[in-house]
Amino acid sequence: MTELSSQSPPLINDELDLLASLAPLRGAQLIELGCGAARLAADLVGRFPGAHVTGLEVDERQMVKNLAAPVTPGLTFVTAGAQAIPFADARFDGALMLKSLHHVPMTLMAQALAEVARVLKPGGWLYVSEPVYAGPLNEIMRLFNDEGVVRAAAQQALDAALQTGQWQADDERRFEMPVHFTDFDTFEQRMMRPTYANHQIDDALHSGIRQRFESHLGPQGVALTRPMHVRLLRKVA
Repeated sequence: MTELSSQSPPLINDELDLLASLAPLRGAQLIELGCGAARLAADLVGRFPGAHVTGLEVDERQMVKNLAAPVTPGLTFVTAGAQAIPFADARFDGALMLKSLHHVPMTLMAQALAEVARVLKPGGWLYVSEPVYAGPLNEIMRLFNDEGVVRAAAQQALDAALQTGQWQADDERRFEMPVHFTDFDTFEQRMMRPTYANHQIDDALHSGIRQRFESHLGPQGVALTRPMHVRLLRKVA
């Protein structure tokens, strides 16, 4: 792995700016694995002429929302998981995994990364952005959704993929992303009640989460940052 700078990570509001500085996007055929609502992908196809993003998602409720939304030119959706990508070999110029690799079952992470390599053209790139297991937001989140094990597994899967000969490490960055919640209800809807999981939050746990959240409350709500770790891999030609 690349040695990272000891300086404080930069604050980045729009991750698309970082992606655009690392990979060619204009006219690119891209695939996003675990696209969710595909907000960055929608911005990408709007900003970079000729770019097309195919978003894969396994969450059926999220896909219903995606397909019901107004059509975004250059953005299409397919119901599928990263471990079984329904496209031919060497189909895409680049691939995105935005906070999604750690959601792949740990036993399937290696298979998913091999599938990504399969559908990329020689020299194609994979941009993996994963949340770091640290910081005040993480301390709130881990009360009901502790992702320490799966986030570590995601990084280990990338390290292992680099040993297969299919990939080379191209770049690596860390940054902080600002996150704002006007109140606890907003936090609960955005973070505690995802469409893809039931965290089984009882009254006692709910009260503890609220107390931890409101310890950060200011006049404008709660403003925190999410530390992120980006790794750019390139398929060996």
